[in-house]
Amino acid sequence: MKSFLDTIFFRSNNLDYISQNIKDLTKKTPTHKIFKAINSFSSESEIRYVGGCIRKIINKEKVDDIDLATNLEPNQVCEALGKNNIKYYETGVNHGTITAVIEKYKFEITTLREDISTDGRHAKVQFSKNWKEDASRRDFTINSIYSDGDGNLFDPYDGKKDLENGLVNFIGDTNKRIKEDYLRILRYLRFFVNYSKNPHSLEVIRKLKMNIGGVSKLSKDRLLDELKKITQLNTLEKLAKDKISLELIQIIFPELKNINIFSKLNSTKKKMFEGVDFIFLLSLMIIDETDNTDYFLYKFNISKKDQKRIKIIDNFYKEKTQSKTLTENKMNKVFYYEGKQAVIDILNFMLIKSKKFENTFKELIEIYENKLIPTMPIGADMLMTKYKISEGKQLGAKLKMIEEEWVKNNFQISDQQVENIINN
Repeated sequence: MKSFLDTIFFRSNNLDYISQNIKDLTKKTPTHKIFKAINSFSSESEIRYVGGCIRKIINKEKVDDIDLATNLEPNQVCEALGKNNIKYYETGVNHGTITAVIEKYKFEITTLREDISTDGRHAKVQFSKNWKEDASRRDFTINSIYSDGDGNLFDPYDGKKDLENGLVNFIGDTNKRIKEDYLRILRYLRFFVNYSKNPHSLEVIRKLKMNIGGVSKLSKDRLLDELKKITQLNTLEKLAKDKISLELIQIIFPELKNINIFSKLNSTKKKMFEGVDFIFLLSLMIIDETDNTDYFLYKFNISKKDQKRIKIIDNFYKEKTQSKTLTENKMNKVFYYEGKQAVIDILNFMLIKSKKFENTFKELIEIYENKLIPTMPIGADMLMTKYKISEGKQLGAKLKMIEEEWVKNNFQISDQQVENIINN
């Protein structure tokens, strides 16, 4: 049952576009199963969309995740899901979050909460049934918009209006909101460059700078996760062009020494960023002629696979290979020993860094995108049979020399070249 005040003061049928898209989200994803499971649990139970998915629908963006809020406590959420044969796991049960899994979708369902205490990183919470109280503990007005499955909004802090007017407003006291969780400094920057149509509030910037030291209390994983969200081309381009935002991000991530590269991309270079991932964009920001890359990789928890990928680019860049002498033959060594991804990364990196030779790099990228890593035609058995070389260190050394010559010559080698290596 929805409260009388909730119905009268805070619910509104939104514009047709928004309402229809929320209805479509309910119908075209398995969300309707979640709504049915929770809403039918008792006469008081209710669940609503909240946060990013509503913000993105209002702003006509693609919805890529769905968060939900409910007045049921976590154990009741589990019971409701279980009764309806919906799989779930307890991702953050102490903070009231249960993750439901249906088909390829994951839905975070969080119980309404209020903060009891905070330390700038974590909050001690108690569960609530008060929707406005839950809204009041959120960071920005644009993130405190809720909706039922039919597109009826609950918007106690006028987040929709702020979003349409391009305003990124903290809820309540700005200083208090920041001190509750210092990650909100980074979140402010992300939302500002994506949604603001106005200059920064000097008072907000003053409070962000006053509290920026608190970022050191945050875990490196949380910082890296937020950096990933910021690292989208459009966001980086706007951020790099905004002097205040750029100053703040470089205080938090001093290793992003080349972030201003995104402020001066031509149309060709912008186009090539379509589909480029976080690791490549990160490499552009941290690789220079110093040990900056090593320091960043030491500081942040990045997978061994991604570390290797960044270091391949870093090592190649530090070799100071001349752009004008970068040929297919020279790239074959990387291609054969490190793989296609490494070559494409290096060529894209050099293309963006270079002010000339764009066509050369583009031609090479096209070659390697359609090229298969070859298999060396000469093996140990052949050397043992034809040249009577016994198994052992000598065989391995000769085989390696032949392989290096074959790679250097664009994966070609003559019988005479093989004989020369064997006889030397």
